[in-house]
Amino acid sequence: MASPSRVFAALLPAAEDVYREENEPGMGRYRGTIQRNIQRTQNTAREVHVTGSAEISCAADRATLSVSVTNSKETVNDVTNSISRRVEYILQTLRQHDVKEEDVTVRRHIYRAEDLFTIDAQVTAVFSDFVKMDSVCVVLLEKLSHSVCVSKPQYYHSQECLSLLRRRVCVAAVENARLKASEVCSLLGQTLGLPLQVTEEEATETRTEGSVDGRIEGEEGGREGGRQPSLTATCRVFVTFNLRLKDKTRKRL
Repeated sequence: MASPSRVFAALLPAAEDVYREENEPGMGRYRGTIQRNIQRTQNTAREVHVTGSAEISCAADRATLSVSVTNSKETVNDVTNSISRRVEYILQTLRQHDVKEEDVTVRRHIYRAEDLFTIDAQVTAVFSDFVKMDSVCVVLLEKLSHSVCVSKPQYYHSQECLSLLRRRVCVAAVENARLKASEVCSLLGQTLGLPLQVTEEEATETRTEGSVDGRIEGEEGGREGGRQPSLTATCRVFVTFNLRLKDKTRKRL
């Protein structure tokens, strides 16, 4: 992304101008002291100040998928057995697609309505592989048909992803600042030295939403899926670099 930059450079007079002042009458015995003071000032005051910015976007790396099953029977035992078979099939399908046990949650709720006992069960799984998630949706909807309800995936960014994104955009902003400072030094006939200070002035994150909340029922709807949201991080830094004298100038000193 093309971004505005702010550059400030501080340069001292050339070395030969300093020598002309030292050779004036009455300056002889102070020459050594003046030269050392000038050299010390040159080392601290020769700086270039640059701002740099960067912008990086990253798609969500995690998704939560919920699968619900509901059944009603005349006895508690019958409805429990019916729901358990379906839940076990869902869990088996998740295991076959390499979903870890710690990423799966199962909830059940039983209640009585008139003469029937009803159980609502929900299996929630977290995916990092979205291809396998789509495959799970297809298998469950084909095998369990209308007895299962598969939600639209809810995409989000993991903490590891967010941390990596923030580091990447900050490093990119610093690198842009260094490149600008290097071009400025080349224009001024100087050599870019070591960085003296790096300050992160601004950091922002903007989320672009994908799918809206909703549920998918039936095989045809299950293949629609949800769009992945993305997160755009921006960063602006202020960097101070030391300016070094070119080799020819050093030899004259």
